[in-house]
Amino acid sequence: MSVREQTEQLERTILCEQAALSAASKGRVRPEPSCPIRTCFQRDRDRILHCKAFRRLKHKTQVFLAPQGDHYTTRLTHTLEVSQIARTIARALRLNEDLTEAVALGHDLGHTPFGHSGEAVLRKICPHGFNHYEQSLRVVDVIERDGQGLNLTAEVRDGIVRHTTGPFAKTAEGRLVRLADVLAYVCHDIEDAKRAGALREKQIPAGIRAVLGERKSERITTLVTNVVENGPAEIALSGEVRDAFERLHQFMFDTVYLAPVSKDQEAKAKTMIETLYDYFLRHPDKLSDEYAGIREREGVERAVCDYISGMTDTYAIYVFEDLFVPRLYVPPKGVGKL
Repeated sequence: MSVREQTEQLERTILCEQAALSAASKGRVRPEPSCPIRTCFQRDRDRILHCKAFRRLKHKTQVFLAPQGDHYTTRLTHTLEVSQIARTIARALRLNEDLTEAVALGHDLGHTPFGHSGEAVLRKICPHGFNHYEQSLRVVDVIERDGQGLNLTAEVRDGIVRHTTGPFAKTAEGRLVRLADVLAYVCHDIEDAKRAGALREKQIPAGIRAVLGERKSERITTLVTNVVENGPAEIALSGEVRDAFERLHQFMFDTVYLAPVSKDQEAKAKTMIETLYDYFLRHPDKLSDEYAGIREREGVERAVCDYISGMTDTYAIYVFEDLFVPRLYVPPKGVGKL
C-alpha cells in the first residue's frame, strides 16, 4: 500500500464512528489523481496554508481596528488558535484531525479589512450582499490560483461556508470548528480588551470566573474539557460551563464589542471602504490584474467587492492614501534655500 492508503487504513481503525474518513470523501468538483503520500484532507490543508489569502490574514483586524502593538490578535493568530483548540478536541474525540485543521485554517479567508465593520459596509453597498463565510468559500472556489480556485473537497468547503451561522456543517469536524471559533475569539478578545484598557479581569462577573477560570489558559482548558466530556455525538458545551460561557459571551458584547474603545475608528474605516468601492467602480481598469477575469465573467461590481474584501487593513489604508491624500512636496536637495 502507498503511504496515503496506509493512513486511510489507520483512520478506519482508530477514528470514531462520527468521524469523516478521507477515503470516503465526496471528492472535488474537478476530479484529480490521488497523492501517494497525503490524504485528500491533508492536501486541502496544505493548499489553504500556502495560498495568498491565508498569508494576508496577518494584517487583518480582529476586534480593534488597525491596532498599534505587537500582541493584539489578528485574523491569522485567531485562525491558528481556532485550529489549535479544534485539533485538540478532535484528537481527544478521535475525529479526523486533518479535516478539522483544513476547515479551521480556511474558515476566515474571506474576511474583509477592518473586521466586521468592513463586512457590514460591503453587505450594505454590494448589490449581491456580502457575508464573510460565503466569501471564504468564494476565495477557495473562485479567486485563488488566478481564478482557478483550490479545488477543495466537499467536506472542507462545507465546513468553511457553515462555520458561523445558518445550518450546521454536515460533518462533526465542521461543527467542531464552528464551536472552536467562538471559544477562541471570546477568550482572546478578553486579552485584547485588557491590553487596550477596555476591560479589567475583575470586571468579569465573579460567577463566570469561578466556573471558567481566572486566566485565558484556564478558561480554554475548562471549555475544551467540557466539550470532550460530552463526546463526539454532540459537539457542544453543557451544564454550568455552557451557562457561564453564554453569560461571558453576552458580557463581551455589552462591555467590549459595542464599547467606544473598539468602535472609535469604525466610522473612518467605513468611509474608507465606501470611497474605495466607488472609486474602483468608476475606474475598473485600476483593479489588480488578477481580478480582470472576474470583471469579464461576473461584472465590475463583483470584481470590486472581491478586490476590496481581499485587502488587508494596511493595504486598504495605503491605497486610500495613494488615491486621495495629497503628497507633501519635497524640493530637490539645495533648492529653495534662503
